[in-house]
Amino acid sequence: MIAALSGVLLHKDPASVILDVQGVGYEVLLSSRTYDGLPLVGEKTFLHIHTSVREDAITLYGFISVEEKKLFLLLNTVSGIGPKLGLGILSGIDPGELCNAISLKDMARLTSLSGVGKKTAQRLCMELGEKVGAFSLEQPVAVSGQGGATVRSEGFALQDAASALLNLGYPQETAWQALRTVQQADPDKAAEMKVDELIREALRSLA
Repeated sequence: MIAALSGVLLHKDPASVILDVQGVGYEVLLSSRTYDGLPLVGEKTFLHIHTSVREDAITLYGFISVEEKKLFLLLNTVSGIGPKLGLGILSGIDPGELCNAISLKDMARLTSLSGVGKKTAQRLCMELGEKVGAFSLEQPVAVSGQGGATVRSEGFALQDAASALLNLGYPQETAWQALRTVQQADPDKAAEMKVDELIREALRSLA
């Protein structure tokens, strides 16, 4: 099973690339967000890969970050969402924003995505609501450049702060929403906060 590819870009467009890996050209389907992080044709790049094997085809899906790949696989566990729609969803929204929209049951934001109707949005919230709680705050902040993306992750302190709020008796959704409020108010400051500082600011937002 192919899990990653590193090679030279022979061709790219917003839907797919052809990657030359030691003389073998691999066609890889991708989201427009991954496309935006690719280097120029003729340069080397690295993609995380999901290999889909069916009776009539073997299809490769590529992602600039492992987080996007994980979210793609999570989306594909939802009834009625296949790889094509999964890529379409990821093309229209940042992974962290998508997780927040699902956790907060933001139907207006979800149904604004191409191919996502009211029923699909409801299934996303119902089937993934609890699964994306921590994931939404573990998302790295990606800065795309010609050579790809650099990332930053601040998930561990947030997870510990969420656990502390749960121990204080707050429901899981309430705890994560409070922490998201802190993070969204000042992402850079939140990334440097210690667990006790995050708890204090979250409690202040709940007051």
